[in-house]
Amino acid sequence: MKIFITGAEGFIGSHLVEILIEKGHEVTALCLYNSFGKRGWLDNISENKKKNVNIILGDVRDPSSFKDAMKGSEIIFHLASLIAIPYSYVAPSSYVDTNIKGTLNVLEAARDLNIPRIIHTSTSETYGSAQFVPITELHPSLAQSPYAASKVGADQMALSFYKSFSMPITILRPFNTYGPRQSNRAVIPQIITQIANKNDCIKLGATSPTRDFNFVTDTCEAFIAVANSSNTIGEVINSASNFEISIGETAILISNIMDREILIVADDKRLRPESSEVNRLFGSNKKLIDLTGWKPRYGGLEGFKEGLKLTIEWFSKSKNLSAYSTNYEI
Repeated sequence: MKIFITGAEGFIGSHLVEILIEKGHEVTALCLYNSFGKRGWLDNISENKKKNVNIILGDVRDPSSFKDAMKGSEIIFHLASLIAIPYSYVAPSSYVDTNIKGTLNVLEAARDLNIPRIIHTSTSETYGSAQFVPITELHPSLAQSPYAASKVGADQMALSFYKSFSMPITILRPFNTYGPRQSNRAVIPQIITQIANKNDCIKLGATSPTRDFNFVTDTCEAFIAVANSSNTIGEVINSASNFEISIGETAILISNIMDREILIVADDKRLRPESSEVNRLFGSNKKLIDLTGWKPRYGGLEGFKEGLKLTIEWFSKSKNLSAYSTNYEI
């Protein structure tokens, strides 16, 4: 199939590109334009895989940069988004431009080109702190950061195009994805890189919040599963492991796998504003399983440990570790 992916240079997007190539699909990857010609994590995939993907540089904020390349696509995976929560406190307007207006541009281009299938990427952050668990798709939205608000807006834009124009749209709502290549803004890479750099005092923000962590290949397979099912059109669907663990417990688990004793130190720079902290995320994956048959390979505590080992192995390689700074940056 001919597949178009926005945000293809990022953490999840680059993994999705690789998996789709391995499955024999024809992939066009939209990467954010930059004057260096860099293609994000796609610069790091094997040369053999690069030969099988059409990489273009553009920007979802300007449809003229990608619309022609989208022609003839059978599926669009829309992953392009600003995702760093801390920076959304500093520059919220940029999140509106990319996440909401960018989504509108992708939807309008897809509508004009009559694309048969669109998968829009949401986030569990749109739910805010859990009002009940496990969180189902019926849970109300409560944006507790400008980032989350921009994603709620993008989701509603996608739903409006489904309802207004009968476009074949599905919204996939991943819970906390982790794995190789993840940004150091995320807590698991923060922990691993500090330990790998021989730090005994691990600086973290709040350690009591819980998260539903999902290994990146499980998230990618969820994208593919919803795209392959007509039952998912017009639906909002969680991609979750149905397992929760606190940030503090995660840090201890990682330190045990890496065979290092650590002391967790609170770092105020890593804390969200009090009312902005999402204290509990624990998702239900029942709808995704019922509609597609998808199941997480790395679910539950044992699956989480297996995924962490793969993630630690990748980050511990000197070439990969050197690309990450342990100093906190927005």
